[in-house]
Amino acid sequence: MFKVISFDLDGTLMRSEFGDSVWLDGLPKIYARHKKITVQEAKESLHDAYDQLGKQQREWYDLNYWIHKHQLPITSHELLDQYRSVIQPFDDVKPVLNKLSSSFTLIISSSAMREFINIELETSSLQGYFSNIFSSTSDTKMVKKDPFFYRMICEKLGISPNEMIHIGDDEASDVDAPKSIGITSFYLDRSGSSQLDWTVHSLKAFAQRVAELTNPQDKPTQPEN
Repeated sequence: MFKVISFDLDGTLMRSEFGDSVWLDGLPKIYARHKKITVQEAKESLHDAYDQLGKQQREWYDLNYWIHKHQLPITSHELLDQYRSVIQPFDDVKPVLNKLSSSFTLIISSSAMREFINIELETSSLQGYFSNIFSSTSDTKMVKKDPFFYRMICEKLGISPNEMIHIGDDEASDVDAPKSIGITSFYLDRSGSSQLDWTVHSLKAFAQRVAELTNPQDKPTQPEN
């Protein structure tokens, strides 16, 4: 019996404009003003610094790390707040959360830093849907969501893996990793290119798959898009 539905955040519930704006516009502009260089020079300098550190390091994803490393005159909260206006969930998010929250406990399982998760949920008025928020980079100090991360979630919630369903937009971290410990997992491919059995192309289609798993008689003659 399924008790918990777990959602990835960015690319699944939230559009990518917020994170892109913070990292690719906000941080370079602050860096440029502080170093008295052009924004393009700042972007190139930061890009080189990102490459030197490498994506396999947790600090690569940590906004506070870069602010402190370069002694920038701003806090992470101030920088995130500057781009609050571009935070936007996908159109299918609230209707699906309304539907699923009546029957399941909903949680967030994301690789984003907790600061990003909190402001995105708060601004989009989604925080009330979720009983727990888990961040691999903040909670386990891991870069990616791996089997250990999902096992930790199940232990904290007091459930077995076969009582959880997870959905996200990365096949490795949102399907392969949770599935390896027994969590039923779906790949959200909003582009519509993937046709694998565990793929859905919208959250509406995901909600229908959940209904099929819990009430097989609800299986439609035509799949949801």
